[in-house]
Amino acid sequence: MFISNAYAQTAAGGAEAGFMSFMPIILMFVVLYFLMIRPQMKRQKEHKAMMEALAKGDEVVTAGGVLGKVSKVSDAYVTLEIADGTEIVVQKVAVTTLLPKGTIKSL
Repeated sequence: MFISNAYAQTAAGGAEAGFMSFMPIILMFVVLYFLMIRPQMKRQKEHKAMMEALAKGDEVVTAGGVLGKVSKVSDAYVTLEIADGTEIVVQKVAVTTLLPKGTIKSL
C-alpha cells in the first residue's frame, strides 16, 4: 500500500496550516508583553529602588497627595514632617514621588 502524492501533500500542508493558525495568538502575546508587561515591570523596579534610597531630608509626595520632608526611615515606615512640629508616619509603599530639594519651600 502506497500513499498517493496528493494525500501526502495535504497531510504535510495540514500541519503547517495548523501552526500558522496559532501565529496571530503568538503575535498578540508578544505585543502584549512589549506594550504592557515590560513597562510595568520597569516602573516597579524604579519604584523599589526609589523606596530603598529614601533618606532623611528627602522631600516626597504620598499616594494620598501629602507633601512632606522625611525625618525618619525604618524598614516598612517613613516619618514625614508635613509642617513645623507636625509629623506623620506612613508606609514606605505609600511614597509615590521623590521631589527635588527645595520644592516644599517654594510652595
